[in-house]
Amino acid sequence: MSQFKRQPPPQSYAVVSFPAPHVMLVIFNRPKALNSMTSSGQYELESLFAWYDNEPTLRCAIVTGAGRAFCAGMDLKEWNASNARRARGELEPPMMPRSGFGALSRRHGKKPVIAAVNGLAFGGGMEIVANLDLVVAARSAKFALPEAKRGVVAMAGSLPRLARTIGRPRATEMALTGKSITADEAREWGLINAVTDDAAGDAEVLERPVVKAALELAASIVDNSPDSVIISRAGIVAGYEDGSSENASRLLSENWGSALDDGQNLHEGVLAFAEKRPPRWVDSKL
Repeated sequence: MSQFKRQPPPQSYAVVSFPAPHVMLVIFNRPKALNSMTSSGQYELESLFAWYDNEPTLRCAIVTGAGRAFCAGMDLKEWNASNARRARGELEPPMMPRSGFGALSRRHGKKPVIAAVNGLAFGGGMEIVANLDLVVAARSAKFALPEAKRGVVAMAGSLPRLARTIGRPRATEMALTGKSITADEAREWGLINAVTDDAAGDAEVLERPVVKAALELAASIVDNSPDSVIISRAGIVAGYEDGSSENASRLLSENWGSALDDGQNLHEGVLAFAEKRPPRWVDSKL
């Protein structure tokens, strides 16, 4: 990891590795608890993804889960203990950061994050999926918002985003009934990009078909200009969040046009085309 300007912040909840050039892999790592998240783990992830956005050599990230779950949501035992302290009048810090559940469900960020959903994505895990840039899932993966069954609400950002992604009727069905849907249904609904075969029970994370598919997507992304990836993603996020295509287009041009024109990668891409050779991208300075 000596190639980094600064070392990644330490993690106790997740395992972080760099399995391919310019790619960060984050494994949610509480398999016995179905990778349910603690509040401290969420703040660790917020620091990690802030570091990722600011590390010039990294261009794409992947998140997946250890064991048989992607993420089953919040650690309910910790949540119950926090509720008890509040009931006694004790001051409690927010259980999740401003960037949402797992630092991802409300993240805008600068660089793309891909989900490789290997199993259950329930509650907060589903809220993460609803806000990521690309999602691939193993065939046996399941997606659900079961919060209403526990007297709580999915308030980490997924409800309005799902209404836009899969439509009001389907989002309402998920949120109000708590039903789970399969990976094939999620793809049919437009929630995910692709479905892969399941992994063997003893397969290492990097040998899982869903992680291999995510790494292939990441490789396709990092082959392109890192400036173009950052700015293209910003345009998509702006249109998705704001809802106005014209306003998002105007902001994209005003905020990013000069930086793109002045950057080395735009000139390298055009020159490489003229010289009939592969472009030699440099790390983004955006």
